[in-house]
Amino acid sequence: MTTLAYEERKQRLSEFLRVNRAGGVRLEKTTSNLFRDRKATPAQRLDVRDFNNVLNVDRAAGVIEVEGMTPYATLVAAALEHGVMPTVVPQLKSITIGGAVTGCGIESSSFRYGLVHETVQELEILLPDGRIVLASPTNEQRDLFFGFPNSYGTLGYALRLKAKAIPVKPFVQLTHVRHSDARAYFADLQRRCDSDVDFVDGVIFGRNEMYLTLGRFSDTAPYTSDYTYEKIYYRSIRERETDYLTTADYLWRWDTDWFWCSKNLGAQHPLLRRLYGRARLNSVTYTRIMRWNSRWKLTHALNRLLGAHTESVIQDVEIPIENCAEFFDFYHDTIRFLPVWVCPTRAYRADAQFDLYRLDPRKLYVNFGFWDVIRGRTPLPEGFYNRQVERKVRELGGMKSLYSDSFFTEEEFWQIYNRSAYERLKRKYDPDGRLKDLYTKCVLKE
Repeated sequence: MTTLAYEERKQRLSEFLRVNRAGGVRLEKTTSNLFRDRKATPAQRLDVRDFNNVLNVDRAAGVIEVEGMTPYATLVAAALEHGVMPTVVPQLKSITIGGAVTGCGIESSSFRYGLVHETVQELEILLPDGRIVLASPTNEQRDLFFGFPNSYGTLGYALRLKAKAIPVKPFVQLTHVRHSDARAYFADLQRRCDSDVDFVDGVIFGRNEMYLTLGRFSDTAPYTSDYTYEKIYYRSIRERETDYLTTADYLWRWDTDWFWCSKNLGAQHPLLRRLYGRARLNSVTYTRIMRWNSRWKLTHALNRLLGAHTESVIQDVEIPIENCAEFFDFYHDTIRFLPVWVCPTRAYRADAQFDLYRLDPRKLYVNFGFWDVIRGRTPLPEGFYNRQVERKVRELGGMKSLYSDSFFTEEEFWQIYNRSAYERLKRKYDPDGRLKDLYTKCVLKE
């Protein structure tokens, strides 16, 4: 796709918003990794589905230029052809780079490079009134550059991005290190983040069974494992101390089974797994099934028939390393379902502060990812378990991503997500209020 073609398509969107000035705006797109349903409200549909191209990969400069709706499956494939990868590749192929920046993307290289938005160098953003601005850390739109992450499409839409890329080798050697004590586990995790490894993440299977997985690039491999069909990656962590994957398979090791959530769709049963087939074992398939179920509410009807009361607890939270053992205890006493993913992150640049997702650049944080449904016979208030998570995260000085259900009061929400900075950005870049504000969109689901 040429830069000229991009310019033509960009102007088409700008003109659409200038002409259609009445009412709100929503994106018309092919993929979404939000796990919260939005209420049906009248809005103009802005079609951004064709902004899904990699424009340039400059290996020498270590830069990728890409359109905002490009899924990471496409972006990674193009980058690997040039012997590089985006510095941080979120776990699922269906995530778009624009979504990872306006939300918060993380993976096992984040202990070195931070969250996805931290190594983006510039953003070309379509504003709700049709203006198009270029935001970088040093230009006059730097307030938007540092305020765009965690804004979830409430300030504008990233049409084009320049992102940092790093060289890769053909293979990744994995070492799985088992621990049985939480405090020793998190202490070891902190030590490993100061070592020469290329990737660090982990999986908690129980109070006394937790693993760190350390990844190192390698020019050669004595063998490579395949977790794209019959074998399941997360199970292998408990079965072997060392493993080798191609770099591409390493980056997508979680996608085949949606971490472990494919079990809820029967995809880990050997017979059903064959019926799915290799081509449909991926996050794209599972997301479609999830959206279909959400629309028709089949599991909701089944739970009512069985007399079960359920609450989805789908959360990713960042906890300062010094408080991780306390969160670990809280989790096992309160939420309980397993496994849990852990992934360390710390600031790529100590002098950069992103206004709507304020992590202390001097600290190492650990992301806890936990995604399942709690069932019981006793009816509980809405958000009973999620509210406990939110309170504990806040108490421990952490942050919670907003891609799923949130239950904060408006006062609580804005104390966490920096109301004064957000309102300044809103007045400057969306003065007519064409886009819902962050609380309305992420908590009230409008």
